[in-house]
Amino acid sequence: MNIAIVGTGYVGLVTGACFAETGVNVHCIDTDSAKIEALQQGKIPIYEPGLEDMVARNVRAGRLHFSTSLPACLDSVSIVFCAVGTPPNEDGSADLRHVLEVARTIGRHLHQYVLVVTKSTVPVGTARKVKAVLREELGKRGVDLPFDVASNPEFLKEGNAIHDFMTPDRVVVGVESEKARRLMTKLYRPFLLNNFRVIFMDIPSAEMTKYAANSMLATRISFMNDIANLCERVGADVNMVRSGIGSDSRIGRKFLYPGCGYGGSCFPKDVKALIQTAREHGCTMRVLEMVEQVNEDQKDILFRKLSQYYGGRLEGKTVALWGLAFKPETDDMREAPSLVMIRRLQEAGCRVRAYDPAAMDEARRRLGDTVYYARDMYDALLDADALLLVTEWKQFRLPAWGVIKKAMSQPVIFDGRNIYDAEELAELGFAYHCIGK
Repeated sequence: MNIAIVGTGYVGLVTGACFAETGVNVHCIDTDSAKIEALQQGKIPIYEPGLEDMVARNVRAGRLHFSTSLPACLDSVSIVFCAVGTPPNEDGSADLRHVLEVARTIGRHLHQYVLVVTKSTVPVGTARKVKAVLREELGKRGVDLPFDVASNPEFLKEGNAIHDFMTPDRVVVGVESEKARRLMTKLYRPFLLNNFRVIFMDIPSAEMTKYAANSMLATRISFMNDIANLCERVGADVNMVRSGIGSDSRIGRKFLYPGCGYGGSCFPKDVKALIQTAREHGCTMRVLEMVEQVNEDQKDILFRKLSQYYGGRLEGKTVALWGLAFKPETDDMREAPSLVMIRRLQEAGCRVRAYDPAAMDEARRRLGDTVYYARDMYDALLDADALLLVTEWKQFRLPAWGVIKKAMSQPVIFDGRNIYDAEELAELGFAYHCIGK
């Protein structure tokens, strides 16, 4: 089976590599010639555990190809996945320019049937726009060629994307024809031989499912952050509350962990896009508007705690940050809480010493030389007046507390992910602050 995937970002590259792993012949297309050249040389532009080895293995096997030209492979593929970026516009809506440009390219060069599948996260109605563009371009050529469109939203967790793709809990596919359904069934059957978990539905429902899923998860996070902040006021322990409600089978334990806010490429963008989609259709997403507001406020919580601890006198303080990526096992800093914290610290006159196991290069790209980039987690602590734990990387979980205490100017810790034991740190002489206690 031959397919093309347009876009070699996070979604496109993972999708291409995983399909190739099952024997599919995959053409990964991108207009960024420098990125394609790097991929052809085995250089992976993102950090994702296991991806580099999988790409290299399938390139060697001749199943994974990288190119800048979609027309060059269009006649040999039966499915074209669109996995290009859909960044938010100023009003929060998804920018569909790249998606529609892919449709135009296909319409200008199509000579036989193809199934065009949107893999990018796109608002309801995008498939209809893609179809209209395809028909327009075919009409300009004076040809009437058959094609189908479909929606196949991704549900990949950064840091665990390969496992999510290879053993999915479900695959959502929106189709309009039996032929499209058969093609998508054939493509996904190798992943689901023992339990075929493809959920077929109409295209608008598939487009909505991705936004609804991410918005629900974001809602759980903001809800728990609100509960955590109230726990601090009334003397409750949010970890006990979380355990108590999470044991209810109707609620479950996932995404009930309070912290310093969510970030990344999905939750913030998708919540904004769904709010804007509702506005365009005369609706108000009142719950989601509050979810977004709570999250933006929560990104500031460690700074507020630090400022309160030092009585608002932060100028000249040295602050260490552990974690820059929005979550562990990725170098993604899009909408990361660390960016808000660094900006607030610098505005207050603090010196920032930062360390992240994977996101240092990305941080340099975003922040320039405005912070000190530590050689390791302990170098970040040298003469620090406080440590802010922002991202719960595994290597931060059991540090050498004796080394930390000697390195820091003041033994003060603000734990933005509640990973440390308050009693243990108190016995060691640290001033410890977390969220929800």
